[in-house]
Amino acid sequence: MTDRGDSFRVAAIQAAPVFCDPGASLDKALRLIRQAGARGAQLAAFGEAWLPGYPLHSLAAPTGDAWWDLAGDYMAGSIDVPGPETESLCEAARQAGVDVVIGVSERDPITRGTLYSTLLFIGADGELLARQRKLRPSPHERSIWGDGDAMDMQVHDRGYALLSGLSGCEHQMALPTFAIAEQGAELHVAAWPGYEPPNPKRASFFPSQQLLSRAFAVQSGCYVLCVGAVMPPASLAGKYDFLSGDGFTGGSAIIDPRGEIIGGPASGETILYADCVKSSIRSAKVAFDCGGHSARRDQLKLWTPNIEAHEAAMDGDQRQEEFPPGMGGQGSFPKPPERR
Repeated sequence: MTDRGDSFRVAAIQAAPVFCDPGASLDKALRLIRQAGARGAQLAAFGEAWLPGYPLHSLAAPTGDAWWDLAGDYMAGSIDVPGPETESLCEAARQAGVDVVIGVSERDPITRGTLYSTLLFIGADGELLARQRKLRPSPHERSIWGDGDAMDMQVHDRGYALLSGLSGCEHQMALPTFAIAEQGAELHVAAWPGYEPPNPKRASFFPSQQLLSRAFAVQSGCYVLCVGAVMPPASLAGKYDFLSGDGFTGGSAIIDPRGEIIGGPASGETILYADCVKSSIRSAKVAFDCGGHSARRDQLKLWTPNIEAHEAAMDGDQRQEEFPPGMGGQGSFPKPPERR
Protein backbone atom coordinates (compact mmCIF):
# COMPACT_ATOMS: atom_id res chain seq x y z
CA MET A 1 0.00 0.00 0.00
CA THR A 2 1.13 3.55 -0.58
CA ASP A 3 2.01 6.00 2.15
CA ARG A 4 -0.81 8.47 2.86
CA GLY A 5 1.23 11.07 4.69
CA ASP A 6 3.24 11.71 7.80
CA SER A 7 0.42 11.53 10.35
CA PHE A 8 -2.54 9.30 11.13
CA ARG A 9 -5.28 9.23 13.77
CA VAL A 10 -6.00 6.28 16.05
CA ALA A 11 -8.79 5.46 18.48
CA ALA A 12 -8.60 3.24 21.57
CA ILE A 13 -12.16 2.20 22.40
CA GLN A 14 -12.61 1.54 26.11
CA ALA A 15 -16.11 0.22 26.57
CA ALA A 16 -18.10 -2.38 28.46
CA PRO A 17 -19.28 -5.40 26.47
CA VAL A 18 -22.55 -7.05 27.38
CA PHE A 19 -21.04 -10.09 29.08
CA CYS A 20 -21.82 -13.39 27.37
CA ASP A 21 -24.25 -11.68 24.97
CA PRO A 22 -22.56 -11.59 21.55
CA GLY A 23 -25.56 -9.96 19.85
CA ALA A 24 -25.82 -7.02 22.23
CA SER A 25 -22.02 -6.64 22.39
CA LEU A 26 -21.82 -6.67 18.59
CA ASP A 27 -24.47 -3.95 18.27
CA LYS A 28 -22.49 -1.79 20.68
CA ALA A 29 -19.22 -2.42 18.82
CA LEU A 30 -20.80 -1.39 15.52
CA ARG A 31 -21.96 1.93 17.01
CA LEU A 32 -18.53 2.63 18.46
CA ILE A 33 -16.78 1.83 15.17
CA ARG A 34 -19.02 4.32 13.37
CA GLN A 35 -18.31 6.90 16.06
CA ALA A 36 -14.54 6.48 15.73
CA GLY A 37 -14.75 6.71 11.95
CA ALA A 38 -16.79 9.91 12.17
CA ARG A 39 -13.97 11.44 14.24
CA GLY A 40 -11.44 10.71 11.50
CA ALA A 41 -9.74 7.67 13.05
CA GLN A 42 -7.91 5.40 10.63
CA LEU A 43 -7.72 2.64 13.23
CA ALA A 44 -10.20 1.72 15.98
CA ALA A 45 -9.08 -0.86 18.55
CA PHE A 46 -10.87 -2.84 21.27
CA GLY A 47 -9.51 -4.92 24.17
CA GLU A 48 -8.88 -8.64 24.55
CA ALA A 49 -11.90 -10.94 24.08
CA TRP A 50 -14.16 -7.89 23.94
CA LEU A 51 -16.73 -9.99 22.14
CA PRO A 52 -18.45 -11.44 24.21
CA GLY A 53 -16.32 -10.21 27.15
CA TYR A 54 -13.25 -11.45 29.00
CA PRO A 55 -13.88 -14.88 30.63
CA LEU A 56 -14.07 -13.79 34.25
CA HIS A 57 -14.82 -17.35 35.31
CA SER A 58 -11.18 -18.15 34.47
CA LEU A 59 -10.36 -16.31 37.72
CA ALA A 60 -12.54 -18.63 39.80
CA ALA A 61 -12.10 -22.27 40.73
CA PRO A 62 -14.09 -24.64 38.49
CA THR A 63 -16.15 -26.03 41.33
CA GLY A 64 -19.90 -26.07 41.58
CA ASP A 65 -22.63 -26.05 38.94
CA ALA A 66 -22.57 -22.25 38.54
CA TRP A 67 -19.02 -22.29 37.12
CA TRP A 68 -19.82 -25.01 34.60
CA ASP A 69 -23.08 -23.33 33.60
CA LEU A 70 -21.16 -20.13 32.90
CA ALA A 71 -18.48 -22.06 31.00
CA GLY A 72 -21.22 -23.45 28.77
CA ASP A 73 -22.78 -20.00 28.32
CA TYR A 74 -19.38 -18.57 27.39
CA MET A 75 -18.85 -21.31 24.82
CA ALA A 76 -22.25 -20.52 23.32
CA GLY A 77 -21.47 -16.79 23.35
CA SER A 78 -18.13 -17.19 21.56
CA ILE A 79 -18.10 -16.68 17.80
CA ASP A 80 -17.10 -18.44 14.61
CA VAL A 81 -14.40 -16.90 12.40
CA PRO A 82 -15.53 -16.21 9.78
CA GLY A 83 -19.19 -15.96 10.69
CA PRO A 84 -22.12 -13.56 10.89
CA GLU A 85 -20.43 -11.44 13.56
CA THR A 86 -17.29 -10.96 11.48
CA GLU A 87 -19.42 -10.09 8.46
CA SER A 88 -21.17 -7.36 10.46
CA LEU A 89 -17.86 -6.03 11.78
CA CYS A 90 -16.40 -5.95 8.28
CA GLU A 91 -19.40 -4.08 6.94
CA ALA A 92 -19.23 -1.54 9.78
CA ALA A 93 -15.51 -0.99 9.10
CA ARG A 94 -16.25 -0.46 5.41
CA GLN A 95 -19.05 2.01 6.05
CA ALA A 96 -16.99 3.94 8.61
CA GLY A 97 -13.84 3.82 6.48
CA VAL A 98 -11.72 2.69 9.42
CA ASP A 99 -9.48 -0.29 10.15
CA VAL A 100 -10.59 -2.31 13.17
CA VAL A 101 -8.71 -4.56 15.58
CA ILE A 102 -10.95 -6.32 18.07
CA GLY A 103 -10.44 -9.17 20.52
CA VAL A 104 -12.94 -12.02 20.37
CA SER A 105 -13.39 -15.43 21.94
CA GLU A 106 -13.29 -17.71 18.90
CA ARG A 107 -14.83 -21.19 18.79
CA ASP A 108 -12.89 -23.93 17.01
CA PRO A 109 -14.71 -24.59 13.72
CA ILE A 110 -14.07 -28.34 13.77
CA THR A 111 -14.40 -29.62 17.33
CA ARG A 112 -16.73 -26.84 18.55
CA GLY A 113 -15.30 -27.56 22.00
CA THR A 114 -12.14 -25.42 22.13
CA LEU A 115 -11.95 -21.64 22.36
CA TYR A 116 -9.16 -19.21 21.44
CA SER A 117 -8.40 -15.64 22.46
CA THR A 118 -8.27 -14.16 18.98
CA LEU A 119 -7.46 -10.74 17.55
CA LEU A 120 -9.31 -9.88 14.37
CA PHE A 121 -7.71 -7.45 11.91
CA ILE A 122 -10.31 -5.87 9.63
CA GLY A 123 -9.55 -3.45 6.82
CA ALA A 124 -11.35 -0.21 6.04
CA ASP A 125 -12.37 -1.84 2.75
CA GLY A 126 -14.42 -4.38 4.71
CA GLU A 127 -12.00 -7.29 4.29
CA LEU A 128 -11.07 -9.63 7.14
CA LEU A 129 -7.28 -9.28 6.96
CA ALA A 130 -6.21 -11.78 9.59
CA ARG A 131 -7.19 -13.88 12.57
CA GLN A 132 -4.43 -14.02 15.18
CA ARG A 133 -4.87 -16.53 18.01
CA LYS A 134 -3.07 -15.96 21.33
CA LEU A 135 0.05 -18.11 21.44
CA ARG A 136 -0.16 -19.21 25.07
CA PRO A 137 -2.92 -18.04 27.41
CA SER A 138 -2.03 -17.09 30.99
CA PRO A 139 -2.14 -19.94 33.54
CA HIS A 140 -5.68 -19.17 34.71
CA GLU A 141 -6.91 -18.68 31.12
CA ARG A 142 -5.87 -22.17 30.05
CA SER A 143 -9.06 -23.57 31.56
CA ILE A 144 -10.91 -21.55 28.89
CA TRP A 145 -8.66 -21.00 25.87
CA GLY A 146 -6.41 -23.24 23.80
CA ASP A 147 -3.02 -22.36 22.30
CA GLY A 148 -2.63 -20.52 19.03
CA ASP A 149 0.35 -20.62 16.67
CA ALA A 150 2.90 -18.20 15.25
CA MET A 151 1.78 -18.47 11.62
CA ASP A 152 -0.68 -15.61 12.17
CA MET A 153 1.78 -13.31 13.93
CA GLN A 154 2.23 -10.88 11.06
CA VAL A 155 2.53 -7.16 10.49
CA HIS A 156 -0.01 -5.65 8.10
CA ASP A 157 0.80 -2.79 5.74
CA ARG A 158 -2.13 -0.39 6.05
CA GLY A 159 -0.60 2.45 4.08
CA TYR A 160 -0.57 4.90 6.98
CA ALA A 161 1.46 2.45 9.14
CA LEU A 162 2.65 -1.13 9.52
CA LEU A 163 0.11 -2.56 11.97
CA SER A 164 0.56 -5.38 14.51
CA GLY A 165 -1.15 -6.67 17.62
CA LEU A 166 -0.78 -8.99 20.61
CA SER A 167 -3.07 -10.02 23.45
CA GLY A 168 -2.42 -9.72 27.17
CA CYS A 169 0.50 -11.73 28.51
CA GLU A 170 2.02 -12.10 25.04
CA HIS A 171 3.55 -8.70 25.84
CA GLN A 172 5.50 -10.33 28.65
CA MET A 173 6.97 -12.89 26.24
CA ALA A 174 10.26 -11.72 24.73
CA LEU A 175 10.10 -13.61 21.43
CA PRO A 176 6.74 -12.29 20.12
CA THR A 177 8.00 -8.74 20.70
CA PHE A 178 11.08 -9.44 18.61
CA ALA A 179 9.12 -11.27 15.92
CA ILE A 180 6.92 -8.20 15.43
CA ALA A 181 9.79 -5.72 15.66
CA GLU A 182 11.67 -7.75 13.06
CA GLN A 183 8.80 -7.09 10.64
CA GLY A 184 9.07 -3.32 11.14
CA ALA A 185 5.89 -2.62 13.15
CA GLU A 186 5.01 1.08 13.40
CA LEU A 187 1.63 0.87 15.13
CA HIS A 188 0.71 -1.83 17.62
CA VAL A 189 -2.52 -2.81 19.37
CA ALA A 190 -1.88 -4.16 22.87
CA ALA A 191 -5.23 -5.76 23.70
CA TRP A 192 -5.83 -6.31 27.43
CA PRO A 193 -8.73 -7.36 29.66
CA GLY A 194 -8.71 -3.90 31.26
CA TYR A 195 -7.27 -4.50 34.73
CA GLU A 196 -4.46 -2.38 36.12
CA PRO A 197 -3.16 -3.50 39.56
CA PRO A 198 -4.16 -0.84 42.11
CA ASN A 199 -0.81 -1.09 43.90
CA PRO A 200 1.98 -1.96 41.44
CA LYS A 201 4.51 -2.21 44.29
CA ARG A 202 2.77 -5.32 45.63
CA ALA A 203 2.66 -8.72 44.01
CA SER A 204 -0.36 -9.05 41.75
CA PHE A 205 -1.99 -11.81 39.75
CA PHE A 206 -1.97 -9.52 36.73
CA PRO A 207 1.06 -7.62 35.40
CA SER A 208 0.74 -3.91 34.71
CA GLN A 209 -0.73 -3.58 31.23
CA GLN A 210 0.53 -0.02 30.95
CA LEU A 211 4.06 -0.95 32.00
CA LEU A 212 4.33 -3.79 29.48
CA SER A 213 2.73 -1.72 26.72
CA ARG A 214 5.19 1.12 27.32
CA ALA A 215 8.07 -1.34 27.28
CA PHE A 216 6.82 -2.71 23.95
CA ALA A 217 6.69 0.81 22.50
CA VAL A 218 10.28 1.53 23.51
CA GLN A 219 11.63 -1.83 22.34
CA SER A 220 9.84 -1.76 18.98
CA GLY A 221 9.97 1.98 18.28
CA CYS A 222 6.26 2.21 17.50
CA TYR A 223 3.03 3.74 18.73
CA VAL A 224 1.04 1.44 21.00
CA LEU A 225 -2.66 1.42 21.75
CA CYS A 226 -2.92 -0.16 25.20
CA VAL A 227 -6.64 -0.87 25.19
CA GLY A 228 -8.79 -2.68 27.74
CA ALA A 229 -12.47 -3.10 28.50
CA VAL A 230 -14.63 -1.84 31.33
CA MET A 231 -16.41 -4.64 33.20
CA PRO A 232 -17.92 -3.40 36.48
CA PRO A 233 -19.17 -5.94 39.05
CA ALA A 234 -22.75 -4.78 38.36
CA SER A 235 -22.47 -6.27 34.86
CA LEU A 236 -22.43 -9.73 36.47
CA ALA A 237 -25.47 -9.23 38.68
CA GLY A 238 -27.88 -12.11 38.87
CA LYS A 239 -26.81 -15.32 37.18
CA TYR A 240 -23.07 -14.65 37.39
CA ASP A 241 -22.84 -12.82 40.73
CA PHE A 242 -20.80 -15.70 42.19
CA LEU A 243 -17.84 -14.08 40.41
CA SER A 244 -16.80 -11.68 43.15
CA GLY A 245 -14.18 -9.00 42.61
CA ASP A 246 -13.63 -5.39 41.66
CA GLY A 247 -14.20 -5.89 37.96
CA PHE A 248 -12.12 -4.23 35.25
CA THR A 249 -11.74 -0.47 35.11
CA GLY A 250 -10.05 -0.10 31.70
CA GLY A 251 -6.82 1.83 32.14
CA SER A 252 -6.42 2.28 28.38
CA ALA A 253 -3.67 4.54 27.07
CA ILE A 254 -2.02 5.62 23.83
CA ILE A 255 1.78 5.50 23.97
CA ASP A 256 4.35 7.10 21.67
CA PRO A 257 7.57 5.41 20.38
CA ARG A 258 9.54 6.81 23.34
CA GLY A 259 7.24 5.00 25.75
CA GLU A 260 5.48 8.15 26.90
CA ILE A 261 1.71 8.16 27.45
CA ILE A 262 0.10 10.73 25.14
CA GLY A 263 -3.54 9.73 25.70
CA GLY A 264 -5.12 8.51 28.94
CA PRO A 265 -4.92 6.53 31.13
CA ALA A 266 -8.67 6.38 30.79
CA SER A 267 -11.39 5.51 33.27
CA GLY A 268 -14.98 4.66 32.46
CA GLU A 269 -16.41 4.20 29.00
CA THR A 270 -14.68 6.49 26.53
CA ILE A 271 -12.74 6.64 23.28
CA LEU A 272 -9.16 7.93 23.35
CA TYR A 273 -7.87 9.62 20.20
CA ALA A 274 -4.35 10.56 19.20
CA ASP A 275 -2.64 11.88 16.09
CA CYS A 276 0.50 9.85 15.46
CA VAL A 277 3.48 11.23 13.53
CA LYS A 278 5.59 8.99 11.30
CA SER A 279 8.70 11.13 11.89
CA SER A 280 8.61 10.11 15.57
CA ILE A 281 8.63 6.46 14.54
CA ARG A 282 11.59 7.01 12.22
CA SER A 283 13.57 8.82 14.92
CA ALA A 284 12.88 6.04 17.42
CA LYS A 285 14.04 3.35 15.01
CA VAL A 286 17.22 5.29 14.21
CA ALA A 287 17.96 5.34 17.94
CA PHE A 288 17.18 1.65 18.41
CA ASP A 289 15.98 -0.82 15.80
CA CYS A 290 15.16 -3.95 17.80
CA GLY A 291 14.90 -6.25 14.78
CA GLY A 292 17.43 -4.43 12.60
CA HIS A 293 20.72 -2.65 13.26
CA SER A 294 20.38 -3.07 17.03
CA ALA A 295 20.09 -6.85 16.71
CA ARG A 296 22.96 -9.33 16.31
CA ARG A 297 21.62 -11.78 13.76
CA ASP A 298 25.10 -13.22 13.37
CA GLN A 299 24.88 -14.32 17.02
CA LEU A 300 21.17 -14.80 17.73
CA LYS A 301 18.33 -15.67 15.38
CA LEU A 302 14.61 -16.12 16.02
CA TRP A 303 12.85 -18.74 13.95
CA THR A 304 9.26 -17.81 13.16
CA PRO A 305 7.11 -19.78 10.69
CA ASN A 306 5.66 -16.85 8.76
CA ILE A 307 8.97 -15.03 8.24
CA GLU A 308 10.87 -18.20 7.34
CA ALA A 309 8.12 -19.24 4.92
CA HIS A 310 8.30 -15.84 3.22
CA GLU A 311 12.08 -15.98 2.96
CA ALA A 312 11.92 -19.53 1.61
CA ALA A 313 9.41 -18.49 -1.03
CA MET A 314 11.59 -15.55 -2.05
CA ASP A 315 14.57 -17.89 -2.37
CA GLY A 316 12.61 -20.57 -4.23
CA ASP A 317 13.11 -22.95 -1.30
CA GLN A 318 10.35 -25.55 -1.25
CA ARG A 319 11.34 -27.31 1.96
CA GLN A 320 8.03 -27.31 3.80
CA GLU A 321 6.31 -29.75 6.09
CA GLU A 322 2.59 -29.85 6.81
CA PHE A 323 1.42 -29.23 10.36
CA PRO A 324 -1.43 -31.26 11.86
CA PRO A 325 -5.01 -30.10 11.23
CA GLY A 326 -6.77 -28.25 14.01
CA MET A 327 -3.58 -26.63 15.30
CA GLY A 328 -4.76 -23.07 14.76
CA GLY A 329 -4.32 -22.32 11.08
CA GLN A 330 -4.07 -23.57 7.55
CA GLY A 331 -0.94 -23.93 5.51
CA SER A 332 2.45 -25.38 6.30
CA PHE A 333 5.39 -24.85 8.59
CA PRO A 334 8.86 -24.59 7.12
CA LYS A 335 11.43 -26.79 8.78
CA PRO A 336 13.34 -24.96 11.51
CA PRO A 337 17.01 -24.31 10.89
CA GLU A 338 19.38 -27.05 11.94
CA ARG A 339 21.28 -26.51 15.17
CA ARG A 340 25.01 -26.22 14.69
